[in-house]
Amino acid sequence: MFGISVDEPAANKKFADETGATFPLLSDTSKQVTKAYGILNEQYQFSNRTTFIVDKKGVIQYIEEGRTVIDPTGAVTLCTGLKKKDATK
Repeated sequence: MFGISVDEPAANKKFADETGATFPLLSDTSKQVTKAYGILNEQYQFSNRTTFIVDKKGVIQYIEEGRTVIDPTGAVTLCTGLKKKDATK
């Protein structure tokens, strides 16, 4: 699990410190990744908070948008379920 933000690395560190995030936060200052995933608000140049769960084959299995994505509990639960699902194949 990792996060991507259009913010500079220092701002990501501050966010991680304030929220207790223990996963890596990557900086997409060029906004290429957030634009490719369709979550860049081009008018205001920020990315909308979004969680993508991507399986081992690179297929997006789940998308969640909004304020609730700050808490990674839902994403961790979904990833654990995908891991079990993949193990049965």
